[in-house]
Amino acid sequence: MQAVIQVSPVQLANLQNHYATNRQLPPGAVFAHQANGLNITGYRSGKVLFQGQNAEKVAAKWGPVTPKRPKAKPQATKGDLLPTNFAQWSVLGSDEVGNGSYFGPLTIAAVYVSHANLDFVNQLGVADSKTLTDAQIDRMAQKMMAKLPYHIVNIMPPKYNTVHATMNIEKMKAISHNFALLKVLQKIQPTSPDGILIDQFEPRGVYYNYLKNEPVVLRDHVYFATKAEHCHLAVAAASIIARHQANLSMLELSKKAGRQIPLGNHQAVNQIAADLLAQGGMDYLGQFAKLHFINTQKAQQLL
Repeated sequence: MQAVIQVSPVQLANLQNHYATNRQLPPGAVFAHQANGLNITGYRSGKVLFQGQNAEKVAAKWGPVTPKRPKAKPQATKGDLLPTNFAQWSVLGSDEVGNGSYFGPLTIAAVYVSHANLDFVNQLGVADSKTLTDAQIDRMAQKMMAKLPYHIVNIMPPKYNTVHATMNIEKMKAISHNFALLKVLQKIQPTSPDGILIDQFEPRGVYYNYLKNEPVVLRDHVYFATKAEHCHLAVAAASIIARHQANLSMLELSKKAGRQIPLGNHQAVNQIAADLLAQGGMDYLGQFAKLHFINTQKAQQLL
């Protein structure tokens, strides 16, 4: 059981005097007290966390307990029913790009956009990354990466092909989303987001089944939504940062190949793949492409 109260600096000092520190201080904490099965931790932000026996009862003596955030309600594959005013929450969001592109990486990004930073992101003109040019993507991403906490998982083709031999792409994505989100949570401690929003690519149960062997799995206050970039700016920001990283990776691959390596999945891709295959064989092609795609067979037929 746990409870949270928000107090003034004077109240925080009173609590600090009352509950003498007798255990190790977490990052950002000013006191940490443990007694009778109850842990009490006060943070510089004014947040005081009570965990353990009678947490709510003890917390209520010092101030109004912050209401518990509603847990996500599982629905069908279209996603969860998001709480009222969710778009105004402080949210940690994640999205990926590259899973439909034959060439280039699979890139997952997670970004925390607090309520205080919503105007900053909105003023950049952030929208669905599919509607923006590469120049707009790169400009917006650089500004957001300088201000917002984020983490990127960028799986280049050689690593992608190795991992794909042991799992499908959906499991790869689930593990990467979970990892990126955890990394951002570490960066923003002791702050906690009001919610976590994942751009849904599998039903909730399937997503968590992919993570059953992971040592740490995020479950609390996690929401899933299709087209989640329209539900909160955090996911729109994650999509843009992921695409920016993918753009950089494609420039790197094009330089390595000595020719333009495109994103996407179209007829021109097959001919470029055939050229790379003729140049250096399957191992060489695997440095640029996701080899399990049908494009590999089509490229072989063009030789």
